[in-house]
Amino acid sequence: FKTRVEKFYLFFDPWFSLFKIKKGDTEYGIGWLPLGGYVKISGMIDESMDKEQMKKPPKPWEFRSKSAGQRLLIMLGGILVNILLAFVIYIMVLWTWGEEYLPTQNVSYGILVDSTGQKLGLQNGDKILSIDHNHVEDFKKIPITILLNSPKTIEVERNGKVIELPVNKQLIPELLKKPKFISFRIPFIVGQVLKGKPAEKAGFNIGDKIVKINGKNTLFADEVTQAISSNKGKEITVSVLRNGTIHDLQVTVGDDGLIGIGLDGNIGNYFELKKIEYSFFEAIPAGIKKTIDVGKSYLQQLKLIFSPSTEAYKSLGGFISIGKIFPGTWNWQAFWGLTAFLSIMLAILNLLPIPALDGGHVMFLLYEIITGKKPGDKFMEHAQIAGLIILFALIIFANGNDIIKLKDYTDPKNGYMYHCHFLEHEDDGMMGQFTVIQNKNNPVTQWAPIMMDNITTMVPSPLPLGSTTY
Repeated sequence: FKTRVEKFYLFFDPWFSLFKIKKGDTEYGIGWLPLGGYVKISGMIDESMDKEQMKKPPKPWEFRSKSAGQRLLIMLGGILVNILLAFVIYIMVLWTWGEEYLPTQNVSYGILVDSTGQKLGLQNGDKILSIDHNHVEDFKKIPITILLNSPKTIEVERNGKVIELPVNKQLIPELLKKPKFISFRIPFIVGQVLKGKPAEKAGFNIGDKIVKINGKNTLFADEVTQAISSNKGKEITVSVLRNGTIHDLQVTVGDDGLIGIGLDGNIGNYFELKKIEYSFFEAIPAGIKKTIDVGKSYLQQLKLIFSPSTEAYKSLGGFISIGKIFPGTWNWQAFWGLTAFLSIMLAILNLLPIPALDGGHVMFLLYEIITGKKPGDKFMEHAQIAGLIILFALIIFANGNDIIKLKDYTDPKNGYMYHCHFLEHEDDGMMGQFTVIQNKNNPVTQWAPIMMDNITTMVPSPLPLGSTTY
């Protein structure tokens, strides 16, 4: 509509900017306040708060000289570009790498749940069949489906019988605090033997599968960790399966409940993953569907955040949470997938009816179109200031939550501090490595399955796999 853009800025620039250059009628620059960015359109009351321009008669190239319909399309332009960008990225990601996920039916050993999951009635070893009688194909989507859809029932197979468990909605706030209350159960295959530790001296090898401890069957990793940690300072007999033969190894458990082994982090050694390849033309509808699905899921999450009874607002994160979404090692697939998600997130947040956001301008323009009355400049100025105050408050609250979460990484009960970086299947979010520090002189590296999705921040799996008990 031949509307002039006066400024195009990364970050905000009240009073001064870090860098700026003018090309044609547009000034490009970098501000000092890292709260996003903005485009200053001529003749528009926005976050630049340029009141002098509004005192002059409107010019043909100014925003205010355009019709309400044209102004509405201009305000929706940025949001539409974000959505189109996500479409394009997801299409290219699916075309280039395809999709790989863990089918729920392939979780052959059943699930592992923490104390919160147990309150739902779930038990270790349960096999989830459906949620509200709807099958969930991708295992990692089970927790988010329970959290966002508030189902009435979860159907599981337990000891060969099908059981229908009612879901107590009163537990939702507690589940939100531990969104990874369900993980997969796996046997203990040794993936790491620490030098100088009891396990190395006892003759453990990478690839050993632990099957018994002191003659008692320990078929799963959670049973192994429990058995080892309960024998602090004692010598135990660990039976391992190696090349089809059982070997009995004598090992003394340290006073810290550890022997110095780590769990194999290759998810393909436990389950058969499903890989879907797409041609370019097949990737187009698949990419569009993925964009819509991610958008729906994010909207459901926002609904929870604005529902005080769920206490989901306590999980709201700021810059630190956004930074943690990206994997610790560079991975192009993860980078582009997360870029697409952030683009969708920005589109949705920018559409919120808060003055200072595009959604606020859209709200006032719809009012003008419906009533035929244009809000006054003074009102728009005050609304803009109110919107900025709301945004500042949200940013402070979100980053305050991040600071509180950082404190939570240190468990006051045992002094352990958890650090996580991601190695394989970042996009599918199946495995991670945790460094557990008991003190500065005794770092212990261990493996633990984690679950993530494109929405929530990655967190350790349910205990005991997320604890230091190997």
